[in-house]
Amino acid sequence: MTKLGVNVDHVATVREARQAIEPDPVAAALLAELAGAHGITVHLRQDRRHIKDDDVRRLRESVTTRLNLEMAPTDEIVGIALRLRPDQATLVPEREGEVTTEGGLDVMQNAARIESAARKLGEAGIQVSLFIDPRPEIIEASARIGVPMVELNTRAYSETCPRSPDPAGRAFSEEFTKVAAAARQAAGLGLQVLAGHGLTYRNVRPISDIPQIVELNIGHNIISRAVLVGMERAVREMLEAMGYRSA
Repeated sequence: MTKLGVNVDHVATVREARQAIEPDPVAAALLAELAGAHGITVHLRQDRRHIKDDDVRRLRESVTTRLNLEMAPTDEIVGIALRLRPDQATLVPEREGEVTTEGGLDVMQNAARIESAARKLGEAGIQVSLFIDPRPEIIEASARIGVPMVELNTRAYSETCPRSPDPAGRAFSEEFTKVAAAARQAAGLGLQVLAGHGLTYRNVRPISDIPQIVELNIGHNIISRAVLVGMERAVREMLEAMGYRSA
């Protein structure tokens, strides 16, 4: 079945709202693992708005599943990744002032920089993924760079069905079809396929059921639920929404 990577960035967002020491994203990550998460994801942004360098260091020491570091392909952040050695590095675009990641990497326009970062990380034994929009030409360009995996941006899909998907709905059908086709294309090119961005308990199942997608990365919706019911329950409920049977 499709695995679940839990992004704990927004635990740090709450912490930074008061510039306090709590809540701790490391504690949240360990609770997520106890609840069945298959991996932990954090985004070390260049502006350090939530996750800090020390959070990544402590997560590297604590996470027992798999640590995925989302990061811009800059010399500074690549250097940090090479020092801390996450299991996986997902290269993502960043724009100053954005609320969240707005789209996938422009792989064709920035191929040289992306390929250089991917090569350095790969040579250090870190698996590299590219966060990309589900477009055929972007998938082909990603395959040419030589990375082992891609993460398909599900933002457009999520925005067309914020609640339970309507299979007869035109917008849902179009965006879901794009993701499913992109997954087939990427897998056909030998890439491992992940997906994420904006997925919720209500809309996750169709994406989770795409056979080529091996893992989803979900953060905001799980953390939002965890504020009300606790981290372990929130993670278990997402796993159930993806099709896992409750223990």
